[in-house]
Amino acid sequence: MADANAAVAVVTVSLVLLGLLSGLSISWALLPVAVVVLIFVLASGLKGRDELAHLNVCVLVLGDIGRSPRIQYHALSLSRHGYNVTLIGFLGTKPHQDIIEDDRIDILPISELKGLTVGPRIFRYASKVIFQSFQLFYVLMKIEDQGYILMQNPPGLPAIAVTWVASRLRGNQFIIDWHNYGYTIMALTHGENHFIVKLAKWYEKLFGRFSDHNLCVTNAMREDLRKNWNIEATTLYDKPPPIFRETPLKLQHELFIRMGSTYLPFRPSLDVTKEYMELTAFTEHNTQTGAVTRSAGRPALLISSTSWTEDEDFSVLLQALEGYYYYFSPYALLYCLGSGPQKEYYKKLIDSKEFHHIKICTPWLEAEDYPVLLGSADLGVCLHKSSSGLDLPMKVVDMFGCCLPVCAIHFQCLHELVKHEENGLIFKDSKELSEQLKLLFSDFPGDQGKLGIFRKNLRESGQQRWDENWDHNVLPLIKEHCD
Repeated sequence: MADANAAVAVVTVSLVLLGLLSGLSISWALLPVAVVVLIFVLASGLKGRDELAHLNVCVLVLGDIGRSPRIQYHALSLSRHGYNVTLIGFLGTKPHQDIIEDDRIDILPISELKGLTVGPRIFRYASKVIFQSFQLFYVLMKIEDQGYILMQNPPGLPAIAVTWVASRLRGNQFIIDWHNYGYTIMALTHGENHFIVKLAKWYEKLFGRFSDHNLCVTNAMREDLRKNWNIEATTLYDKPPPIFRETPLKLQHELFIRMGSTYLPFRPSLDVTKEYMELTAFTEHNTQTGAVTRSAGRPALLISSTSWTEDEDFSVLLQALEGYYYYFSPYALLYCLGSGPQKEYYKKLIDSKEFHHIKICTPWLEAEDYPVLLGSADLGVCLHKSSSGLDLPMKVVDMFGCCLPVCAIHFQCLHELVKHEENGLIFKDSKELSEQLKLLFSDFPGDQGKLGIFRKNLRESGQQRWDENWDHNVLPLIKEHCD
């Protein structure tokens, strides 16, 4: 508690001096002191720990819960072992149904505050950070006593500092789960030499050291945290949960029927009719026998899960398709999943292209249908380039869980996940991707070529699932300090 008291004292004195220098009266300048006194009065009432606090864990993301699968997996794993979970974050996208239906998981939504809408850009951003800080601090002080607060980073501004202060005041253990470095994501927009980016790096590096424990997503990040940040972390690789698996033909057909009611590429050709058969572009259902089979001469189904952000250049895939679209027969359906700031830009770019053998869909898919579609596809394409070079694309983890081979764009530590010529292929540019598509679909829909070999390797790999991975790496830590 001594470090928290010192930090609060420094901040309070700084605010008082800033107020006096700004010309405020002594009464207004001393307002931060009154706030700090109030906080300590509140904290003093929390000293008597709830004897069951060790069974409560707060899981926090200062982002959309529905688009934060790893945070949802943490919550489900904790619940599976008997812990009561308070899941805090934005409710922009519907969380997975398992989260909603779990009696041990209580979702506590917070608002995505925008800050001031007038004034210089730096002040608008600062006001957003201040507003979010007060909201988050209020929520963390209000919830019932917790044994742990487990927080995702990024986003970590202002979440790391606020969560650290709250955890010190309440006596919680504080874990940071490092997915990436927030400042490197900001650098994609502002450039690495921008003042805001440098400030964000300083902040992340300073307050990141105050956590009690740390998790990270790759061995490369673990080494970087140790060497450059003086932070010791445990590697918790992303692993697919059981819902990601190869999809049985019957479920594939049911999904394609639903998709076909909205999206034309999933419907059968108008000139194809068969008696007693319910048809989609990919499957045939015999209504008399109930048997479901793949359509002869079916199109290839490519999946690219994307967040439509600066670290994914979707034009690389479009250029690759322009070069070799005629290798797909009768045609290929490229299904682009996800939502993000650059989606409309790329939708316009897609509309400007004339692909004769390729049809492209760009809708948002319900969370429950996402693993079913991945398990029905023929190839996954990943365009994610890590802003830090130290995190791995979770979308590829999901694809591998479905035994779906992948073509992924190269970056620094991708080899920790994608094994070239074993479970997929790694490319560096659109030309190389074009050649890989030509190779993989040269005998489609046969299964004796590279595509079939990669799928067979994935089936036989005995890949570890999330529950086993979490139980081995995180559960001992929780039990050691909470029980």
